[in-house]
Amino acid sequence: MKTLLKCAIVVVALTTALSTVYAQTGSLMMPDLCNFEEWAQQVKNPTPWLTWGADFRVRDEYLPNTVTLTDKDPLAEQNVARFRARVWGTAKMPSDVSFNARLSAEPRLFTEPAGFGPRKTASGMEWRYGILDNVNLKWNNAFQQPLTITVGRQDIMLGDFYDWWLVADGTPGDGSWTFFLDSVRLTYDAKNIDTKFDVITILQHARADEWIPTIGNPTYSDWPRFNDTEHPLTEQNETGVIAYLSNKSLKNTAIDAYFIYKRDDQETMERGGFPWIPGDNADIFTFGGKISGNITPNWQYSLEGAYQFGNKEDRILGVFADRDISAYGAKAKLTYLFKDKLNNQLFVSGEFLSGDDPSTPGTDEMFDVLWGRWPRWSELYIYSYAGETSGKIAQMNNLMRFGPCWTFNPTKGMTFSVAYNALFAQEEVPTRAVAPRFSNNGDFRGHFLQTVLKHQFNKHLSAHIWVEFVWQGDYYARRDVMGFVRPEILFTF
Repeated sequence: MKTLLKCAIVVVALTTALSTVYAQTGSLMMPDLCNFEEWAQQVKNPTPWLTWGADFRVRDEYLPNTVTLTDKDPLAEQNVARFRARVWGTAKMPSDVSFNARLSAEPRLFTEPAGFGPRKTASGMEWRYGILDNVNLKWNNAFQQPLTITVGRQDIMLGDFYDWWLVADGTPGDGSWTFFLDSVRLTYDAKNIDTKFDVITILQHARADEWIPTIGNPTYSDWPRFNDTEHPLTEQNETGVIAYLSNKSLKNTAIDAYFIYKRDDQETMERGGFPWIPGDNADIFTFGGKISGNITPNWQYSLEGAYQFGNKEDRILGVFADRDISAYGAKAKLTYLFKDKLNNQLFVSGEFLSGDDPSTPGTDEMFDVLWGRWPRWSELYIYSYAGETSGKIAQMNNLMRFGPCWTFNPTKGMTFSVAYNALFAQEEVPTRAVAPRFSNNGDFRGHFLQTVLKHQFNKHLSAHIWVEFVWQGDYYARRDVMGFVRPEILFTF
C-alpha cells in the first residue's frame, strides 16, 4: 500500500499541474523566446564545417521491491536522482569525411540505499567520471560508392525503431548513461535492389578507460568500503562480427536477415581491493530474421526470430560451468492505426526467450540477448533480472510475455500510453539465481502494467512521467508488488 500510495500521489500531482496549465492557457506549448532559435542556430553552427549541441537530463527513479523482490528486506526501496550532461560536435572534412565526438557524464544522488554495489547500504552522492562515449570518423560515399564507413566509438541500433532486439546497448553496466560500441561499421546501400548491407566488427572492453582515457578515475572513491572497486561498462571483454541485410523490394514489406557472432572473455577486476570476476567466457553464434510491413494502411506487423548455438562458461549456483548452447527467441507485434485526430494506436505484442533447463546439465538453453540489454519494453523488469542472472541487469531470458498497448496524443506535443503484459517463465527454476527469492515450482511471473505520459514543450524542452508495476506470480517466493516511478526533464540545446 505504501508503494501504491507514493506512485498515485506522483501521477495525480503531475496530471493536476498539466491540467491547470492547459486550463489557463488553452495549450501546453511553451512560449517561444524572441529570436532564440535564430541565435541558437548561429551559436551551434559557427562555421560551415562545424556543428555542435548539448543536452541535460534530470531523472528521479523510485524502485520499491524491484531489486530485492520482496518488501520484507530493509533495502527494499531504492531512490536515485540521475543528472546526465552531454556535449557533442561534428567537424566536416573534405571528401565526405566527418569527425564526430560526444562527451558525457552522469553523477547520481542516492536518497535511499541502492541495495547493490557501493551504495548498497548507504545513501549519498556518487560522483562518476566523464567519458567520450562517441569518437569516430565517418566517410560517406566511400570510394565513390553508396558505401558509408564509420570507424571508432559509435551508437549502433539494429531492427525496428525503439524495439531493437539484439543490438542496441554495448554498455549495460552504466544504465542508459551511454550506449556505444567500439567498432567498425560498413553500410552499403544498394538502392537499385532496395537492399542495405551492414558488416560490423566489435572490440568492446569491460573497463571504461581501456581504449580512451576517462575524465576522472573510473573507480568508486567516495565510500571507503568500496575504494578500488571498478565501474565496468559490461561484465566481460566482448568481441564480435555482425552481418545484417535488410531488403525492401517487396511492396510494403521489409525482410531482414542477420548473423551475429559474440565472444565473451572474462576480465579480472577489482572490488574493494580484491580480485573480482563478474563476467563469462562464451562463443555465441546467432542466426535470425525479421519480416515487417503493412497489411493495409491501418494494419502493421512485425515478426522476428533467432536461434543460438555455441558454448558458454558462467556461474551456476556460484560455480563456473562450461556447457553447449542451444537456445532460441522470438517476438511479434500487430498494430492497428486509427488514423484519427488523436493518433490512436492499439497493438498487441508477444515475446519468447528460452530458459535453461536444469535437467540437462551439459546444455545451456538460456537465450542470450547479446548487446540488447536495455529497457526495450520495461524499465522496471530489467532490474528484477539481477536476482536470477548472477547479478546481470537486463539479461532477460526464460520469458514468455504477451499483452496489449494503447497510445494516443491528447493534445499537441503530448503522448499517453498504457500497456499490460502477462509474464510467464518457460522453466520454473532459474539456474543462475543468487538468492532464495524464487519458488522453484511456479511458472507465472506476474501481471505487468505500464503507463507513460510524455510532453514535448518545444524543440528544447521535454518531460515525462513513467510508472510501472508487476504483481508477482507463483514464480517468486513471495507475492509482493514491484514498482517503478520516474519523472524526467530533458533540456536540449
